[in-house]
Amino acid sequence: MNANEETSGPPVERIAHAALRGAVAAMAMTGMRVLTVSLGIVEEPPPQAIFRQRAKGLLRLVPRERRRAAVELAHWGYGAAGGGVFGALPAGIRRQSWAGPMYGLAVWAGFEVALAPILGLEQAKKPRPLERVALAADHLLYGLVLSEFRRRPRE
Repeated sequence: MNANEETSGPPVERIAHAALRGAVAAMAMTGMRVLTVSLGIVEEPPPQAIFRQRAKGLLRLVPRERRRAAVELAHWGYGAAGGGVFGALPAGIRRQSWAGPMYGLAVWAGFEVALAPILGLEQAKKPRPLERVALAADHLLYGLVLSEFRRRPRE
């Protein structure tokens, strides 16, 4: 897709492409979270916490041996939805080198400031500075993948 197509192409295609990038970005976050959990930096990733603390009934519908996969698929779906929203932003914003990383950090901040407290997650009630930095970093990675690493052609 060239710069002109990105600006004037069908919005559905642009949003679908961004949603796919969002799913891939969420997959990349999974890899980073495996590392941060293994190192003891992150106690419980947000998708697991949400399902464990607020969606137990929904998770019980899934066979026990498939629950981790179900949580991961939900996270990838959420990442795809977030990517679609990013793809719907005006081209002038999306093309900025800072747009993806800032978007990823905004998603993280929305979780920390609004979603976790509204859901009453245990994480929202504890000081956990190193964990918050790790989660901010994986959302920064999400945004970098969303915005793509390649240099875009100029109009």
